[in-house]
Amino acid sequence: MVLHDLIESGVMPVVRLKEIFRQAAQSRIITNAHRINEGHMPELSESPESDFFFVEREEPEAIQFTLVQMVRERIPRKLGCNPVNDVQVLCPMNRGTLGVRTLNGLLQNALNPVRPDKFGWQFRLRDKVMQTENDSDKDVFNGDIGVVTAMDTDQREIVIRFDRRQVRYDYHELDEVAPAYAATIHKSQGSEFPVVAIPVAMQHYMMLQRNLIYTGVTRGKQLVVLIGQKKALGLAVRNNQTRRRYSGLLQRLKGPN
Repeated sequence: MVLHDLIESGVMPVVRLKEIFRQAAQSRIITNAHRINEGHMPELSESPESDFFFVEREEPEAIQFTLVQMVRERIPRKLGCNPVNDVQVLCPMNRGTLGVRTLNGLLQNALNPVRPDKFGWQFRLRDKVMQTENDSDKDVFNGDIGVVTAMDTDQREIVIRFDRRQVRYDYHELDEVAPAYAATIHKSQGSEFPVVAIPVAMQHYMMLQRNLIYTGVTRGKQLVVLIGQKKALGLAVRNNQTRRRYSGLLQRLKGPN
């Protein structure tokens, strides 16, 4: 059963926080997150002082172009932040022209445009990367984000800095790591970033759900930028259906009759 079933059945108690506290009352991120969670469209302010923006674009190519431009130039200029370390692009899906895989390639070329890699791997010095599975031997875990700091072709290894730790990877271990200029919203759960940019388009139709957009918006601390189609954003806000996973957990918690 899903968590919703446990709550509604009374097996699991729940507390819902609905009050916007005074220190957050001026944050459009907070107020719009509440609006989305309640099924209302966010307020799409165009004020330069706002910490929540929606940039309307219709065509996928225009969304791509605007997103890269925002990450590379406009957001760093507005906040004085680092486009690699401080800005995280979050996508509803991996696939498609606005998915993680395509956007990682575009953002890598825009933010870390070094010479073509003659050694045939996908990583470059200064690349932003993410650990994709738990590795207790290295003390790195699924979702950890780091930066490539060294590449040794003789030893066939690269070095990635996670926070203040330098971790070595042999070439054969690189399937544990993926580019992280863009990541899925699902992967971002439990994390926070100074700035979040989210493409929103009808090509993500299957994943346009209220809880997903809410999760993406609430990952941003200083600024959230949504780029794309109002129709897609509206669909996501209205769609409160989530995929259910039936595990029998509710019955096991209730115990034998």
